[in-house]
Amino acid sequence: MAAKNKGSGMISTGIAAQNRKGRFNYTIVETVEAGLVLKGPEVKSLRMGRATINEAYAGERNGELWLINSYIPEYQGGVLSRFEPRAPRKLLLHKKQVDKLLGETARNGVTLVPLDIHFNSRGLAKLTLGVGEGRKKADKRQAIADRDWARDKARLIRNKGRDD
Repeated sequence: MAAKNKGSGMISTGIAAQNRKGRFNYTIVETVEAGLVLKGPEVKSLRMGRATINEAYAGERNGELWLINSYIPEYQGGVLSRFEPRAPRKLLLHKKQVDKLLGETARNGVTLVPLDIHFNSRGLAKLTLGVGEGRKKADKRQAIADRDWARDKARLIRNKGRDD
């Protein structure tokens, strides 16, 4: 649950944007938390919870990892400095982590999937990046069946004690 400051409607800690399809379309093998290089108005827009990362992906440029195609709309709070809503944003990771992730993406069928952007306990924006292997259509159907069965099982357990 995202904590909000009283009266302002801004997220202080918790999830600001989530890629719900990421865990459905990919089997996430490993997750890594990365920092983001953002400008002031971008952070304010993120705190409003208006960003989307559904079509975003992480890629390499000059040996560094970048978040590409994420959408952070312009902050409408009277700020004069403008920024590009779909600009690539640099990810902050240790060199060993970058090398490891780039080595894994060199394997066939493995990609870096942004799962969510959140604010940690210190108020810093972080990106949860998953190393994902693409799922086939049959795997997706199985995931839907498992999710439906878990929901039905929870409903049966919850209603077991009731006699209608």
